[in-house]
Amino acid sequence: QVQLVESGGGLVPAGGSLRLSCAASGRTFSSYAMGWFRQAPGKEREFVAAINWSGLSTYYVDSVKGRFTISRDNAKKTVYLQMNSLKPEDTAVYYCAADPSQAYTSVVRSTTRGYAYWGQGTQVTVSS
Repeated sequence: QVQLVESGGGLVPAGGSLRLSCAASGRTFSSYAMGWFRQAPGKEREFVAAINWSGLSTYYVDSVKGRFTISRDNAKKTVYLQMNSLKPEDTAVYYCAADPSQAYTSVVRSTTRGYAYWGQGTQVTVSS
């Protein structure tokens, strides 16, 4: 079992930056691929970024490439999402998720399939 707790959300003006953190509990965290997703009001949850267990493989949705960076610190059992040059369309609740199906692989998923554990989410609001 893995429990995930996100933090770091808030209100920021367009062009600003935020760093989201996702703290995990459980001994198996370091073996799992991790992902960040977001959901805006009235919209479906969408993939943002993912990272494999070692941190050597990452993947981003096109809309955040060059602006967002996903990273992880397995010793601290934490995954991060550094968000720069934020835009109003980035406004959403951001969720981190753990994918145990890809433990110790280079594969990262860009859909919710396989992500068995989810955090409660953290709100990010970007003002124009």
